[in-house]
Amino acid sequence: MRILIADDHPLFRDGLHILLDSVPDMEVIGEVASGDEVLNQVATFAPDVILMDINMPGINGIEATRRLVQTYPQLKVLIITMFEDDDSVFAAMRAGAKGYLLKGAAQGETLRAIRVIAEGEAFFGAAIAQRLMTYFQGIKPSIANQSPLLAELTEREHEILTLMAQRLSNPEIATRLFLSPKTVRNQVSIILSKLQVADRAEAMRAAWTAGLGKDSEGTNL
Repeated sequence: MRILIADDHPLFRDGLHILLDSVPDMEVIGEVASGDEVLNQVATFAPDVILMDINMPGINGIEATRRLVQTYPQLKVLIITMFEDDDSVFAAMRAGAKGYLLKGAAQGETLRAIRVIAEGEAFFGAAIAQRLMTYFQGIKPSIANQSPLLAELTEREHEILTLMAQRLSNPEIATRLFLSPKTVRNQVSIILSKLQVADRAEAMRAAWTAGLGKDSEGTNL
């Protein structure tokens, strides 16, 4: 099994390399320290599995995963990161990652994750699996029954769309959610893309159709 390690922390790469070298059916065929490097060198290394960090210089691991999977559909990517928030997990899944593991996972769990995704199955570390269960168990029926496009939104994006449907401006949303105006602008752009609409007005209409932004009597705010 040919494995490429993509992580900008030398000590972490060294630890993974030592672990994988101790296993007869795995071979580390290269190490890179950025998303740009993994994109530029993947054809040269021709790995079966990439162990991918999220936070790296230049192109981050999630965007690198999205581009890799589009070009090499047979490639298996296992995210190994410190980030365990819902947005990062779901973004990695949408990008095409086969697995998600937190740094600090036991060696046995790391090896098992690599073998599972190499076989084409999905793998989530215990902590991530618990988060996913908690998330889906907490979804309100009204949200779960909405259109497939709205189902693509993260919890934060859904929250921002609801406030958009209430006719709040970006600065007002930023103040309400304690976010920077730039973050809200970026999130709104992502929402428009996911909903496949051209502008804010169309996004608001889609939200109203789904029942978002209405008062207790069902009237649009």
